[in-house]
Amino acid sequence: MRIPITPYKIKKAFLYWKHFGTKEFMHHLMDRMEPEEVPYGPWFEAHRAQEETLKKQRNHPVEGGVLISVIVPAYHTPERYFTQMIESVIAQSYPNFELIIADAGAGEDTAEKKGGKKDRSVREITESYLEEDRRIRYIPLAENYGIAGNTNRAMREAKGEYIAFLDHDDLIEPDALYEIASVIAAQGADMIYTDEDKVTSDRAKYYQPHFKPAFNLDLLRSNNYITHFLVVKRSLAEAAGDFDESMSGAQDYDFIFRVSEMAEKIVRVPRVLYHWRTHEASTADNPMSKQYAYEAGKRAIEGNLLRTGTAGEVELLKDFGFYRVRYPVIGEPTVSVIIPNKDQRDALSECIGALLDTGYPALEIIIAENGSTEKKTFEYYKELSEMPNVKLVRYKKGFNYSAINNYAVSYASGEYLLFLNNDVRGSISTTWLTEMLGVCMREDVGAVGARLYYPDNRIQSAGIVVGMGGIAGSMFVDLPRGRSGYLHKSAIMQDMTAVTAACMMVKREAYEKAGGFEEELTVAFNDVDLCIRIGELGYRIVYDPYAELYHDESRSRGPEDTPEKVRRFQSEIEYFRTHHLDLLKNGDPNYNPNLSLKKWNYSLKV
Repeated sequence: MRIPITPYKIKKAFLYWKHFGTKEFMHHLMDRMEPEEVPYGPWFEAHRAQEETLKKQRNHPVEGGVLISVIVPAYHTPERYFTQMIESVIAQSYPNFELIIADAGAGEDTAEKKGGKKDRSVREITESYLEEDRRIRYIPLAENYGIAGNTNRAMREAKGEYIAFLDHDDLIEPDALYEIASVIAAQGADMIYTDEDKVTSDRAKYYQPHFKPAFNLDLLRSNNYITHFLVVKRSLAEAAGDFDESMSGAQDYDFIFRVSEMAEKIVRVPRVLYHWRTHEASTADNPMSKQYAYEAGKRAIEGNLLRTGTAGEVELLKDFGFYRVRYPVIGEPTVSVIIPNKDQRDALSECIGALLDTGYPALEIIIAENGSTEKKTFEYYKELSEMPNVKLVRYKKGFNYSAINNYAVSYASGEYLLFLNNDVRGSISTTWLTEMLGVCMREDVGAVGARLYYPDNRIQSAGIVVGMGGIAGSMFVDLPRGRSGYLHKSAIMQDMTAVTAACMMVKREAYEKAGGFEEELTVAFNDVDLCIRIGELGYRIVYDPYAELYHDESRSRGPEDTPEKVRRFQSEIEYFRTHHLDLLKNGDPNYNPNLSLKKWNYSLKV
């Protein structure tokens, strides 16, 4: 589809080029121009609720359905947008709602259109609906208190047990409230959010879908991924407090943090139920239009860190609305680095060099020798033995990645364990180890994984999704370095269900509680299995893209191409399926069921 070139788009592109610089601008342009493997428009039309489904919903109401107050702060909204918003609400298949419109322009005149014709005011439009639908309530405000203040005043008028937040020019799907009410009835959720997309001013095109994971704290600290459609139990909203009027532009981000910190049950509805309208002045279409909002977003994250007692410094990324939290290393805890090794003297040397280049003083390096035969390997071991922070241990049985690592850990003294393949090397940055350690030192974190590249600067692993490829697989494989992929997910910190043990730091406490690596998984999926078990203990598994290294992948052991290796691989698949059946069946919570499990790039599932 040809994208029309307009003066506005040319101006916008120039501003982005000036902001990012040529190289980064081209990377972003390539991400935006990546063709859709599955076109979203037809996909959405096929997956939205059809009239037959809506009729069934109207005829079979949600049992015990709660009253939902839909809050809309309005201020001189263009008539077309405002009318369409109201129509999207009164078209709901779920009847038990009230639509509260807080009109901040009640005492002002509307702006003239071209040709001298005026839009009807918010009051006039709303009043035209009041006689037809008594669920609509009009609240005239004495003045414009800003989005936060106007929303607060509307919330005080709410009678519903739950409050839903809708922008005055956006749209919701006709089954949005039905889906929300169903989740409340089934799960007792007190905070709910949905997938969303964008829609053009004329509603001719739905695009840029945002398919969200279940609640993901580290992703939320990287970007306000929850945004719309947000529904919160009124008692929870009251306990969390009003929208902060000093957080203009990020008042919803701050509110989401405060609500999520107190929520007992947060549920994501993985359906596109909200359409964020784009026009040239909107943040949805032009993030540069509200740069003040990003500073407020930074303060929202800082508030979350402060309230949760988490040390960290927040910085704005060049990508508008995205952030990085730097977690400090407190003191100098010992990090025990576990490196299984078979020959590959040069690779091992580069790997150890990458460790020493970090300059971290409290390193304990444990080389777990298993099956080496080359003379130069043992000569290098002799060199290493003279280093005070290096231990050489020998695992005399056959190759079993899990058993080798567990054996080596028995010699480790560190509070933190860094599992590292011998074919991982540095030269991108020397801060990768302290970057991972700072994250792993957080009380809520059990394991941290890095962003790894092949030698030709293509991504080898950017976190792991369970179910990908049938069992589990790395994300963004082969994406060129510098590109950030779908919604920048290769380049921002987030919680994952698993990360690769090619470079994985684990809190020793979490490792021991989980029971270490499962030794029935001799080669494959042992890292995923360990991460799942650590996660089940309540720890977070964090993908940290700011720890970047190269990984040659399986140089020591070679490909899985012999009949014996194939049989072993099949047995490990069977073990994983048997022990993690529910997760495979229900889907990875840190992914989205609308996305493909055959593609590594967040493509739509067909």
